[in-house]
Amino acid sequence: MKYTTFRSIVRFVMGIIAEVEVVGEENLPQGNVLVASNHLGRLDTAALLCVVDREDIIMAVAEKYKDHFLYGAIGRAVNAIWLNRFEADFAALREILVRMQKGGLMVIAPEGTRSKTESLQQGKMGAAFLANKSGYPVLPVALTGTEDRGVVENLKKFRRSKIKIVIGKPLTIEVPKGKGREEALHEATDEIMCQIAAMLPEKYRGVYKDYPRVKELLRKV
Repeated sequence: MKYTTFRSIVRFVMGIIAEVEVVGEENLPQGNVLVASNHLGRLDTAALLCVVDREDIIMAVAEKYKDHFLYGAIGRAVNAIWLNRFEADFAALREILVRMQKGGLMVIAPEGTRSKTESLQQGKMGAAFLANKSGYPVLPVALTGTEDRGVVENLKKFRRSKIKIVIGKPLTIEVPKGKGREEALHEATDEIMCQIAAMLPEKYRGVYKDYPRVKELLRKV
């Protein structure tokens, strides 16, 4: 199935089961960009497909979803890179970088997996590494309302879920080579996650709730 056809189907279904509100859509750039989003539930990707009109999407999907009726279909539609999350999948990483060199919109969840606490988990360095390696700016995105528990409960009651997508300003990630590189990647990861946290309601900020950088960003709002 063509990606555009599949996206239309996803948007039609999402229109039935959810109300999707988008804030900051004007921040979506046209060129190369790495979209870094929190990961609350299984509808995260479907929600993002309601916003992104581009076809040059680069997406890594956990290999366990390859045969899933929905996520397997999404993966095949966007020609996803199937990723083994339980070991260092260098082949997948190389493929991601090759595709990013050709240009496009890369989608990644820095937390690496869905949050069991329904709030932010500690971010991993993958997003910062890819952004630095590719030169792509990072676009922080905050999602609410896609929690599996809430979506299932709403479906049982024939009630639409209220999903909100907040799109921030692009960030430039620059990490020096050599000594201090790992520390710089940690700092860049924290900045990405704090930017996401500052766009979320307090109950979703999780481990970043009390970060001084988050409080600083909130004061600027």
